[in-house]
Amino acid sequence: MALYGASTEYVLHSLLWLVNNPEPVSSLDLAELQSIPPAFMAKLLPRLEKAGLLIAAEGLKGGYRLARPAGNISVLDVVHAVEGEKSLFNCQEIRGRCALFHEKPPQWATRGLCAIHATMLRAEQAMRQELAQTSLADLAHSVREKAPPPFLEEARSWLDERAQNRRTGKVRQRRRAETIQPLPKSKSI
Repeated sequence: MALYGASTEYVLHSLLWLVNNPEPVSSLDLAELQSIPPAFMAKLLPRLEKAGLLIAAEGLKGGYRLARPAGNISVLDVVHAVEGEKSLFNCQEIRGRCALFHEKPPQWATRGLCAIHATMLRAEQAMRQELAQTSLADLAHSVREKAPPPFLEEARSWLDERAQNRRTGKVRQRRRAETIQPLPKSKSI
């Protein structure tokens, strides 16, 4: 069972395209670039805007851009914006339910913090510390180190072309052409 779902992964991948990109990028472009359902992406990005991680601009030149430098946005910031602040472990106090206690656990059994719960809290603290110490800039640097420069240039060109097409209305024309199919001609007998 995953603690964080696909939403967090989608958003983190999308935000990497905004690092070092001063122009707004539309949620549609971010979704299509990564083969993510556009409606799903359009639902997630406003959460990041509300959390102060993104700035949205409306209109043909609109889209999203980072609200602050990538080095000042931690992975934990993104996780909290997408998933909320949920705990890794929810202790059910099972230690007091032993059948041998006959529904009246002795004080020694329930005194202090449960050892299992304490272990889970330490693990959660370590995970959150790692997420807080890792920034979008760190992730973007890893991608730049791994990806060949031609790929990064191709991605930049793809985003720039999409933005230009959006500004000139070509995207709307293309969508209209894709959705409006010509009616079949009726055959004469």
